[in-house]
Amino acid sequence: MINSLYIMNLSSFEQVYAQADRDRLIQASHVLRAPMDTLDVYKHKEALEQVDVIFSGWGGPTLDEQFLQATPKLKAFFYAAGSLRTIVTEAAWERGIRFSSANAVNAIPVAEYTLSQILFALKQGWPMIRRVKEYQSFPAKPYREIAGAYGSTVGIISLSKVGKLVCERLKTFDVNVQVYDPYATDEQIAAAGATRATLAAIFAESDVVSLHAPLLEETKGMVHGNHFQSMKANASFINTARGEIIRQQDLVRVFGERRDLTAVLDVTDPEPPLRNDPLWKLNNVIVTPHIAGSEERECERMGALMVEEYLRYQAGVPLEHEVTRAQSQIQA
Repeated sequence: MINSLYIMNLSSFEQVYAQADRDRLIQASHVLRAPMDTLDVYKHKEALEQVDVIFSGWGGPTLDEQFLQATPKLKAFFYAAGSLRTIVTEAAWERGIRFSSANAVNAIPVAEYTLSQILFALKQGWPMIRRVKEYQSFPAKPYREIAGAYGSTVGIISLSKVGKLVCERLKTFDVNVQVYDPYATDEQIAAAGATRATLAAIFAESDVVSLHAPLLEETKGMVHGNHFQSMKANASFINTARGEIIRQQDLVRVFGERRDLTAVLDVTDPEPPLRNDPLWKLNNVIVTPHIAGSEERECERMGALMVEEYLRYQAGVPLEHEVTRAQSQIQA
């Protein structure tokens, strides 16, 4: 029977791997010992020497030379979380270890959060809340600044897994979707129900801009002040990707000058912003504490997916969520 281990941050272990899924693994593999925290992993060298597959999640181990030497039989790594960037090394790829990630299902709650904010933004929800609270009354109709969904333009930056899901969900609404993604083909963008646009056009033409790009060297600081300054009157910007992709100081400056704009930031740089960060003082910038991704029951979906992937691996059939070396370089 295949020898398995759980190695991850123990504080989130039961949240990610539900009892029913753990029971399935007991039936389908030889679980060598109780779950191990990454910080204590080298205290259990005998288990490491025997392990064939590892189930992991947030706080999982980096597969560096030391770890690989300690796990000579390791053949597959099932990661019940998103990006593998802190896990995989060149040495691990060279060893031929297979990797599977729950990135696809972690994208689901992010897309749901994003969709809720897009629709709320098209109704000018946050600005209306500010106005009602400030004046303690309702503004006079007609509300000409409310575009609504019908005929509006939504700009999606990156046709990543989250970006694709957002586009898919937007198909049920009467909106025009534009996508900026230098890696996506015209066919992929058309299949998403969108049209291709430049990054500059996304900001200049969209009623709502939503950022879903991965954090790569070439995307750091990709979104800057000129983009924000070009936004339409009463437009909104949503970031559920990574804070480092935008030049946050530029956002603070432009949104401080243009109070007609609204930003919803689920990610910042750093996280959280420093106590005296001017971001806190802008009432047209909404900051949420990185809640778009999987939380509580949503986390079980990631663990369940990795158990399903393992059962495919055990049966010798293709994995549905395997991550290749090339894919790992551009995934969020």
